[in-house]
Amino acid sequence: MALFRRGAAGKPGEWYYCIKHQKVEEGPECRAADRLGPYASPAEAARAVETVRERDEEWRNDPRWRDDEPPPAG
Repeated sequence: MALFRRGAAGKPGEWYYCIKHQKVEEGPECRAADRLGPYASPAEAARAVETVRERDEEWRNDPRWRDDEPPPAG
């Protein structure tokens, strides 16, 4: 018998996007490693992949995270 149960972390009322099953889910359905979120609504969770792409693009173009340029003087 295991001392600790390994379950999906999360709470009802929190919305996630499962990248494994490509669906929106509420609370702890799939394991945390397969989810994006939590989001405040099912609509926000449904566009999770798009949100990730947008943030990735912003970070890629953020001068504070550019390794190919010298750091700003200051």
